[in-house]
Amino acid sequence: MSGILVIGYGPAAHRLVERLRRHGHHGPVTVLGAEPACHRPLLTSVLAGTLPPEAIVLPPPPGDTRVRVGVTAVRIDRRARAVHADDGTVHPYDTLVLATGARPDVPALPGVPGEGVRTVRSPADVAGLDDGPVAVLGGGVLGVETALALRRTGREVALVHPRPHLMNRHLDAGTGALLAERLADHGVRLHLGRRAARYVPGKLALEDGRVVAADTLLLCTGVTPDTRLARDAGLSVRRGVVVDDLLRTSDPRIHAIGDCAEHAGQVPGLVTQAWDQAETLARLLAGARVRHRPARTVVRLRAPGVELAVVGPPGASGEESVTLSDPARGRYAALALDGGRITGGVLLGLPRAIAAVSQLYDRDLPVPSGRLALLLGTASPGPAPVELPDDAVICFCNNVTRAAIAGAWRRGARDLAALAAATRATTGCGTCAPDVRRVCEALSAAPA
Repeated sequence: MSGILVIGYGPAAHRLVERLRRHGHHGPVTVLGAEPACHRPLLTSVLAGTLPPEAIVLPPPPGDTRVRVGVTAVRIDRRARAVHADDGTVHPYDTLVLATGARPDVPALPGVPGEGVRTVRSPADVAGLDDGPVAVLGGGVLGVETALALRRTGREVALVHPRPHLMNRHLDAGTGALLAERLADHGVRLHLGRRAARYVPGKLALEDGRVVAADTLLLCTGVTPDTRLARDAGLSVRRGVVVDDLLRTSDPRIHAIGDCAEHAGQVPGLVTQAWDQAETLARLLAGARVRHRPARTVVRLRAPGVELAVVGPPGASGEESVTLSDPARGRYAALALDGGRITGGVLLGLPRAIAAVSQLYDRDLPVPSGRLALLLGTASPGPAPVELPDDAVICFCNNVTRAAIAGAWRRGARDLAALAAATRATTGCGTCAPDVRRVCEALSAAPA
């Protein structure tokens, strides 16, 4: 039986098969996945102890979709339109979708891989950690979130990063220094601008001779798109599998989405971008005439108590710049604007401004004339959250939209706990709780 065959079962693949049925595709769909699908953004909530590992395993897809968990594709036969798997099975296809994701970058370090060393990619990676000290290697978004999550459990945590400041791909040195102060305030021991030299269970040696206590070493050292199947099949590959606006590879019967795909010269990197690609492809395969247009990117740190957001591409410029610097209170904001609209920016320690600026940027709305009031959170950015489009995302951890929250509210979930149970909003990092409350307040105030 042919039909649509999906290789990989991460967040992008899971969203694709779910949306295929929602958009009316009734043909056969088969998924080959090495392991069960999980909602990877919530791995740090498992590390923090606020969610059990099983809570982030995604539910089975709707309809008669066949999911073969534990089966890994090993070869694509484009001429026969079939995929060979490691268990000896052969799976024919009419349309093939590559959603193979990315592989963790494991540094060439003595003792790695080895006992006590883990990545942060699956529930098995973060379950059952020892109570002893932990070293986190890598100070990007995942490394920062991981270190803060572990500190919430009371563990001794050190973060080692070879660059002079944290999140160097997104932040300048000044903002990175402010973020480092926030982590230090939370008890994370920072080793910035230093490289690891060797790991043995119990300690991580640095190149400058320092030794960091580490019963566990967590690798947050980046990922590489998993393009091995595509490359072996002769598809066009640069950093990722090259796709066009229809998310087609160089073989029109094969598509690619998520962290393995390269569209317009970019590899997604964010789960929200992978979801957008899955949505576009689901509509295409269900018969709609659409083309993929990358959504605007907003990177929000999933770490209660450390409010940080980066909107737009790092280092974006514009004809106007707005800056607020309040280092004594750990607050900073820098926005770039063109024609009164945000082209990029970074905000730290300003939760109300983060919510407002994210909405303005995502919807490409003009910034109010009171720039300072916007950054201080004393002015409304425009429409209240309830007036956002139905598909506006309120909870980024679980991709819960305004429509989902409003629907649960109308069905009787009238407080935060009930809404969390009904939609999973706020059950990740929890930073969306104020936005969810504002939606509820606006719904309560609206005419019946």
